[in-house]
Amino acid sequence: MSKITVVVVDDSALVRSMLTEIINRQPDMTCIGTAADPFVAREMIRNLNPDVITLDVEMPRMDGIDFLSKLMRLRPMPVVMVSTLTERGAEVTLKALELGAVDFVAKPKIGVADGLRQLADDITDKVRIAAKARINRLHLPAAAPVAAASPGASTARTSTATAGTTPTKPATTSPGLGRLSTEKIIFIGASTGGTEATKEVLASLPADSPGVVITQHMPPGFTRNYAARLDSLCKISVKEATDGERILPGHAYIAPGGLHLSVERSGANYIARVQDGDPVNRHKPSVEVLFKSAARVVGPNAIGIMLTGMGADGAKAMREMKDAGAYCVAQNEATCVVFGMPREAIAAGAVQEVLPLTQIAQHVLDHLRATVGQALSRV
Repeated sequence: MSKITVVVVDDSALVRSMLTEIINRQPDMTCIGTAADPFVAREMIRNLNPDVITLDVEMPRMDGIDFLSKLMRLRPMPVVMVSTLTERGAEVTLKALELGAVDFVAKPKIGVADGLRQLADDITDKVRIAAKARINRLHLPAAAPVAAASPGASTARTSTATAGTTPTKPATTSPGLGRLSTEKIIFIGASTGGTEATKEVLASLPADSPGVVITQHMPPGFTRNYAARLDSLCKISVKEATDGERILPGHAYIAPGGLHLSVERSGANYIARVQDGDPVNRHKPSVEVLFKSAARVVGPNAIGIMLTGMGADGAKAMREMKDAGAYCVAQNEATCVVFGMPREAIAAGAVQEVLPLTQIAQHVLDHLRATVGQALSRV
């Protein structure tokens, strides 16, 4: 079997050396080249045609975001971003995922060599996933092609335009859901490719949507920025979940990176429970933890949505949700970046519908409206 070929793009000689060593230790992949900036990388990609590139966010001459936007428009390919674990790094990384990067690795700001060694398994897993990911061409307004970019051109505007603006929240135009908003809770699980998939679903929900709780596989330091970005784009309010807060209609709550999120009852209300604990299915936060609480606590008033992602996290618990009376849907293969978690949920007999990403929110809303008049007692 042929090896996964990787080109490493990073302005740090230390990082290039470390990533090359980590990649070449794997029996199924090889680093076929390294580049200190996107201009060298451009020629290397043309000549070597790698399966995957790892790309630093901040580099001289042209930053990683500007290069990525051109690359995904002109020559779409699997990209794993390498980001510094800072607030700006988080903002720019989210922009990279929006532009089409498959995933990212958060390298430490200090102790880079030791940090990368500790992340070796994570890095190589993400390279493997990226090599199999479904990559779509990015459609952007006309811009100068990579070949025509001048080394001295300023690129700061490209990487910060989206992160630094706060658009007005969209107005609600769809019919309201009335009492259903207080009786139902929507549960979403996602991993690789899920940041954009979740955005697609949330942006299509009305302001009086039932409460939404989300587990997206993300490390600490990124989910707060992710929630803020979604909050600016959606009719509902989106925030990072905090322990003990009430789950309200018109709000979405995202599991903090590095912590598990579940739902509990407190009197007549549902509340978020945010706790530390061991990884489940190698993940923290874990979809399994969230969906098990949905089955146990919310039962037939739960709606489950399984979005794109690698592995099987949450599949068994989603079957428990369905068995408890929940209505469950999964994203279809054609619209997934990685058809892992939805495939496993489908194989487990956990879903009633398999849908294209763009149809999921409307289908859920139609299902909710179809329940008007039915008895919906809390469990």
